[in-house]
Amino acid sequence: MKKKIDLTEAIWVKSDLSNGGDNCLEVAFVDGVVALRDSNDVGDPDAKILIISEDDYRAFTGGVAKGQRDLLLP
Repeated sequence: MKKKIDLTEAIWVKSDLSNGGDNCLEVAFVDGVVALRDSNDVGDPDAKILIISEDDYRAFTGGVAKGQRDLLLP
């Protein structure tokens, strides 16, 4: 079952390592899911936003934090 996620009140954040740049991945935690978007798309009503489960997000970020190199582009 797919549900519509309301992102109108989402609080988007990006890594402190981005140094305020506009070419970053932004993340919002909303209604038990994680929304991901390109910071270049801010304000674009047609921007593509990826919605994944919190468990999937934890698995991905946990793998990266543990040095799982095959999660990163060569």
